[in-house]
Amino acid sequence: MNITQWQPFRDMDEMINRMVPALTRWRGETNGEESVWAPTADISETDKEYLVRAELPGVKREDVKVTVEDGMLTLSGERKREREEKNERFHRVERYAGSFSRTFYLPDSADLSSVRAESKDGTLTVHIPKIPSAATKCIEVKVQ
Repeated sequence: MNITQWQPFRDMDEMINRMVPALTRWRGETNGEESVWAPTADISETDKEYLVRAELPGVKREDVKVTVEDGMLTLSGERKREREEKNERFHRVERYAGSFSRTFYLPDSADLSSVRAESKDGTLTVHIPKIPSAATKCIEVKVQ
């Protein structure tokens, strides 16, 4: 069992980062002409690595930036709006375009120097290897 330090402000930031984009999408707000949006993401882990999978349909590989800094993984980029035809009238536009950014805190067991990412079929997958930990051993402490 790993002991982690409780950081209430980090937990609050994570909650706000998850809620604000969802509320913005729900209300259909726009930022100027571009919609405000954030890609959805799944986070999982295996014995060897953590995985972050973000849905980025319509976003080109060269328009995505993945950075790791100060124990945080940031996915950012832009989905460009398709050219609109002059003779076409839109009754409803639900596909979001514009800049996005998502930040995730990484655990202490993440090997930040070996992070890699791949994009396939509209899904960005970020592989974050775990640092191999020494085998834990149990030490019995006598109570006096």
